[in-house]
Amino acid sequence: MNEPSDPHEPAALDLPVEGGTLRVLRFGRGPRTALAAHGITGSGMSFRAMARRLPDEWSLFAPDLRGRGGSATTPGPYGLDRHARDLCRLARDLGGGRPVALTGHSMGAYVALLAAVRRPGLFDRLLLVDGGLPLPVPPGADPDAVLDATLGPALARLGRTYATDTDYVDFFRAHPALGPHWNADIEAYVRYDVAGPRGARRSKVREDAVRHDGRDLLTSDALFAARLTELSVPALLLHAPLGLLGQEPPMLPPSVVERLTGGPDGLPAELIEGSNHYTILLGTAAETLAERFVTLGG
Repeated sequence: MNEPSDPHEPAALDLPVEGGTLRVLRFGRGPRTALAAHGITGSGMSFRAMARRLPDEWSLFAPDLRGRGGSATTPGPYGLDRHARDLCRLARDLGGGRPVALTGHSMGAYVALLAAVRRPGLFDRLLLVDGGLPLPVPPGADPDAVLDATLGPALARLGRTYATDTDYVDFFRAHPALGPHWNADIEAYVRYDVAGPRGARRSKVREDAVRHDGRDLLTSDALFAARLTELSVPALLLHAPLGLLGQEPPMLPPSVVERLTGGPDGLPAELIEGSNHYTILLGTAAETLAERFVTLGG
């Protein structure tokens, strides 16, 4: 394990999963274990802001899912169920016989939900961050066209090269959901994602992995609705009022949130005012996420 000199930076581990290894970023050195799954074009570094707001007794392990970050060359097949199986393997190995705390952001929330339902004994809580609820897609819609329309700049960057790392950072600074809220955590997340030869720097994220997982996500609304009813661990949804471009509509449609949360049988949920789909994790809202995560398990 590579121990960083900066306490805000993670140690990098390569841990075994089916067919290979996953790069896993470990934040913190405490005995209590948390596991975190990132979004569809993200990496484990997206949890930097939340992790450093956890109490000292916690360690947060954030894998780069297959096809992303340090796991870009880990072989497929991809798919949300495959990522969920990877999370279960990591939870089993990292927990040492004890349940671990689980969270996921965006696509990672769907992966975490599947993992928690698949192997509930491995987890003692589940925090869903702006994801996990079914996403209604019009009948007959092309999933790839929906991905292009919704992910926008996040997907467009995967096919481009950049002369320097600064150019890559500048591309993100121009993103309407990130630029106005720029901070050290966003910059660390962006710089972690860039690789390649000088003059042709590019994202570590594989577009084929993103499209495979995106199609899986957009065609599984009935599955996720069913899995929500099967949850047996304490769970909470934190969601943002603004979406992937920093404006309305939000990632999770209000009608879906209203239908599936609250009440005696619904998933508990909390709206994090002032946040968008990215800043709910990478901005000052990360402090609220850390607080809710710690208290959720009782």
